[in-house]
Amino acid sequence: MRGLALIAAGIVIGLSLTLPSAAQNNDSGPKPNQLAADKPVVQLDPTFDALISPDAALQTVKGGFGFTEGITWVQKKGNSGYVLFSDMWTNQIYKLTPDGQLSLYLDHSGYAGFDIFRVGMASPGQAPNERKWYLIGSNGLALDREGRLLIATNTGGSIDRIEKNGKRTVLADRYEGNRITGSNDIIVKKDGAIYFTGGAGDLRAVFMIKDGKVSAAVKDMPAVNGLAFSPDEKYLYVNASVRNYVRRYEVQPDDTVTNGKMFYDMQDDKAPGIWETAPGPTIVVISPEGKHLGTIRLPEICANLSFGDTDSKALYVACRTTIYKIRVKTPGIRYSF
Repeated sequence: MRGLALIAAGIVIGLSLTLPSAAQNNDSGPKPNQLAADKPVVQLDPTFDALISPDAALQTVKGGFGFTEGITWVQKKGNSGYVLFSDMWTNQIYKLTPDGQLSLYLDHSGYAGFDIFRVGMASPGQAPNERKWYLIGSNGLALDREGRLLIATNTGGSIDRIEKNGKRTVLADRYEGNRITGSNDIIVKKDGAIYFTGGAGDLRAVFMIKDGKVSAAVKDMPAVNGLAFSPDEKYLYVNASVRNYVRRYEVQPDDTVTNGKMFYDMQDDKAPGIWETAPGPTIVVISPEGKHLGTIRLPEICANLSFGDTDSKALYVACRTTIYKIRVKTPGIRYSF
């Protein structure tokens, strides 16, 4: 999944793929891991300094995972909280505190069957002679208005909710008779409508769950992935995964979405030196007008991100094997109620 997150000043995109450049193909010079560690923040517009310090450091919260996804901050009473995230390799959801304390939150979070070799897909980037790890775990996570965890189960073929007593409820598993497949990102509107990306039959779409019914909200994008609302929920942002663009849709009073328009096309981004000065996995920050303000270099592939800590000024990043965070100046939007 390619993550989206919002701040009042713009949209934050976690990129899992990059375009090759002469600098990237040149073995001389610093490697992406070194660049991310030495100076992760790259300013492309002066307004970027109001969002994050140029000297902000990327901190490792916890590592040693297989393929992390769906990171979501859970705010508790007072000054405490934690992130929940999926590990698609181990088929588990973990709970992680800001100081790195890790515990298991839910086992068999995605696929609950027995023969795992007939489901999921092999993890990308593995060599032919390597032992294959299949992405059978849950993917996107979110909280509903009552603070209950919502799970895009991916190969589990459903959108589930964990009740306060721990019981697991299936909210949706079919659309027009077809089983939901590859559920990816998930987000909740303040009125309770749930949106998620996934497939059903030959359709790949943004689906909506409202009043117990599943409908297709966005059907004109071939590779839907990450989701985010504008702060006032008047717009829904949807990225197109490996197609490298983001579209923006108008949200209507009845929660349907219309008038989709191109918001940001990474292929057309002509910012001087963007691919040369920020090789490898990055986070891209875009203004509400679609202008690329700056970039945060990462040491490994980024799948998802979430604002957290009590002040919402920490951006938590789910990379392939590690959870990172970086402090920002402007509080981010948290989708929790």
